Amino acid sequence: MGTLLHFKQLYFEAFDDCKPSFVVVLLKGYAIFCAVLLSMALYAFLYRAFTGFDF
Repeated sequence: MGTLLHFKQLYFEAFDDCKPSFVVVLLKGYAIFCAVLLSMALYAFLYRAFTGFDF
Protein backbone atom coordinates (compact mmCIF):
# COMPACT_ATOMS: atom_id res chain seq x y z
CA MET A 1 0.00 0.00 0.00
CA GLY A 2 2.87 2.35 0.74
CA THR A 3 4.25 1.87 -2.78
CA LEU A 4 0.96 2.96 -4.36
CA LEU A 5 0.84 6.04 -2.16
CA HIS A 6 4.41 6.85 -3.15
CA PHE A 7 3.53 6.57 -6.86
CA LYS A 8 0.47 8.75 -6.29
CA GLN A 9 2.64 11.38 -4.60
CA LEU A 10 5.16 11.29 -7.46
CA TYR A 11 2.33 11.61 -10.00
CA PHE A 12 0.90 14.71 -8.36
CA GLU A 13 4.32 16.29 -7.77
CA ALA A 14 5.19 15.86 -11.45
CA PHE A 15 2.50 18.34 -12.43
CA ASP A 16 3.11 20.98 -9.75
CA ASP A 17 4.01 24.41 -11.17
CA CYS A 18 3.47 23.21 -14.73
CA LYS A 19 2.15 25.83 -17.12
CA PRO A 20 0.03 26.17 -19.28
CA SER A 21 -2.84 24.29 -17.71
CA PHE A 22 -4.09 22.66 -20.91
CA VAL A 23 -0.74 20.87 -21.20
CA VAL A 24 -1.25 19.45 -17.71
CA VAL A 25 -4.71 18.17 -18.68
CA LEU A 26 -3.31 16.69 -21.88
CA LEU A 27 -0.45 14.93 -20.07
CA LYS A 28 -2.74 13.56 -17.35
CA GLY A 29 -5.13 12.24 -19.99
CA TYR A 30 -2.23 10.64 -21.85
CA ALA A 31 -0.97 9.03 -18.64
CA ILE A 32 -4.41 7.52 -17.99
CA PHE A 33 -4.64 6.36 -21.61
CA CYS A 34 -1.25 4.63 -21.33
CA ALA A 35 -2.26 2.96 -18.06
CA VAL A 36 -5.44 1.62 -19.69
CA LEU A 37 -3.52 0.27 -22.67
CA LEU A 38 -0.92 -1.34 -20.41
CA SER A 39 -3.62 -3.00 -18.30
CA MET A 40 -5.36 -4.29 -21.45
CA ALA A 41 -2.09 -5.78 -22.71
CA LEU A 42 -1.45 -7.41 -19.35
CA TYR A 43 -4.98 -8.83 -19.28
CA ALA A 44 -4.61 -10.21 -22.81
CA PHE A 45 -1.28 -11.83 -21.96
CA LEU A 46 -2.63 -13.43 -18.77
CA TYR A 47 -5.79 -14.60 -20.54
CA ARG A 48 -3.75 -16.29 -23.26
CA ALA A 49 -1.35 -17.78 -20.71
CA PHE A 50 -4.06 -19.27 -18.49
CA THR A 51 -6.36 -20.54 -21.25
CA GLY A 52 -3.56 -22.42 -22.98
CA PHE A 53 -3.67 -20.63 -26.32
CA ASP A 54 -0.57 -21.15 -28.44
CA PHE A 55 1.62 -18.11 -28.86
